[in-house]
Amino acid sequence: MEKAKVYFTDFRTHVGVSQGVKLQKLCRAAGIEGIDFEGKFVAIKMHFGELGNFAYLRPNYVKAVADLIRELGGKPFLTDCNTLYPGSRKNAVDHLACAEINGFNSVTTGCQIIIADGLRGTDDVEVPVVNGECCQTALVGQALMDADVLISLTHFKGHEMTGFGGAIKNIGMGGGSRAGKMHQHNEGTPIVDPALCRGCKRCARECGSDAITYGADRKAFIDPAICKGCGRCIGACAFDAISNVNGSATEMLCRKMAEYTQAICHGRPCFHISLIMDVSPNCDCHDENDAPILPNIGMLASFDPVALDQACADLCQQATPIRNSQLGDNLAKPDWHHHHDHFMDSNPNVRWKETLAHGEKIGLGTREYELCVIK
Repeated sequence: MEKAKVYFTDFRTHVGVSQGVKLQKLCRAAGIEGIDFEGKFVAIKMHFGELGNFAYLRPNYVKAVADLIRELGGKPFLTDCNTLYPGSRKNAVDHLACAEINGFNSVTTGCQIIIADGLRGTDDVEVPVVNGECCQTALVGQALMDADVLISLTHFKGHEMTGFGGAIKNIGMGGGSRAGKMHQHNEGTPIVDPALCRGCKRCARECGSDAITYGADRKAFIDPAICKGCGRCIGACAFDAISNVNGSATEMLCRKMAEYTQAICHGRPCFHISLIMDVSPNCDCHDENDAPILPNIGMLASFDPVALDQACADLCQQATPIRNSQLGDNLAKPDWHHHHDHFMDSNPNVRWKETLAHGEKIGLGTREYELCVIK
């Protein structure tokens, strides 16, 4: 497979040129005008951010993309699916209210919002996975699959389970219905180390299936018969008391995520945009975002989601960590085992390379790319 083209521009601007205009210029350079948008429904798949999290993309960037799509004749709408875990986006009513509070509406973005898997997260469609090894089919939000064209608009950041959240995670995990998310997460059941558990009960508050109880010793217990394997408790525990007993679960999650992306993208025009900014250590699904681990780097666009994620990851690896951050704190520990990998040094249990390797294997894209710099 020949190298994919990934287009890049930094956040520098000059008088009279906004970052929104620069983003549109990037998309044009990357070839978005080659897509036939005329009269087509265009899903802009994005993340509206959990309430309390400030790291999600500003609506201004969304409007720049939506305005360009309308100029090219398309009918854009913003979309995401409901979450597996409890929070401000667990059903369509709360999800829409969260998006509104975080600044996303028809005035700020020029787009309507459609929650792709419906009111309760049950409006999905079963889609075949071409070349699937872990999944033969994927359960995807109905409205996302009804769209004629897919645009992924991604806040590129760290992630506590997949290393980073890029285009593949935005589409594959974000596009899965609640059942689809369970399908991707269910390869492992976390366990609790009683010696480390403090009985703070934060893990129980994050659990989406009421699988966590507490004994007389105030130690958490996760019932494997109830647990859905979503891993929210792992990210919630501040004392590293919870881990995944299945060592391959994280790798399996990465593979399934790539296969869900393949199912969602296959057979229709897709275009992918990622902004490396406010690189929080964890997902925008958290109701906090913590300080960024890396400086703002730039905006990227490509027709290839694997190449795009690889390019974003490479640019992040070349960046200097921010000292006052989760990554900086870890690297400053005298006994820290250095992975020489910013994502693993921020969240040591991740296996992010598996996502890209498997995506390439199943034909989603290529890790080989040419970075085309736009001024």
